[in-house]
Amino acid sequence: MTTTRSFLGIPVEGEITQGEDRKKQRPLEELQPILQAVLDDPTILEFGWRQYTPYFNDGDPCTFNVHGVWIRTDADRDVEDTYELEPFTHPSIGKVTGGEWVEDADGPRKRVGARYEGPDQARFERCKALEAAVEGGEFYDVLLDAFGDHARVTVRRDGIEIEFYDHD
Repeated sequence: MTTTRSFLGIPVEGEITQGEDRKKQRPLEELQPILQAVLDDPTILEFGWRQYTPYFNDGDPCTFNVHGVWIRTDADRDVEDTYELEPFTHPSIGKVTGGEWVEDADGPRKRVGARYEGPDQARFERCKALEAAVEGGEFYDVLLDAFGDHARVTVRRDGIEIEFYDHD
């Protein structure tokens, strides 16, 4: 058998079962301006997400993930529930309608020809950038180290609150 790998200069023989293809992790310094852009918006009171490793995943590997980015604005102040950023809609931030999904040779699918409807397109795009960064996988190590597993994270200008998140 021909050895094709080594570890610290030591030859490795045998069949290697590859693990999950993880996205390249990015440092906290790259997440900070994305978070700060949303925190600097005076209409946004708080935002957050849930992060956890599932206990069971129908036979698929149970890997850490971040779900359900939500945002509360001053227009949502009296609403008891938080509004998750549904794929492209939020009651006080706006929504994107129309368009079609096209495959991008360099990355994920992109929505082309969509129209924004709402009070502030730049705010909507900052919030969607936050959602993409937090849920996209490139900051999972940073988020897991900072807030732990099985956590509901709430971010406000004056602090961050962590609550244990119980999920099934």
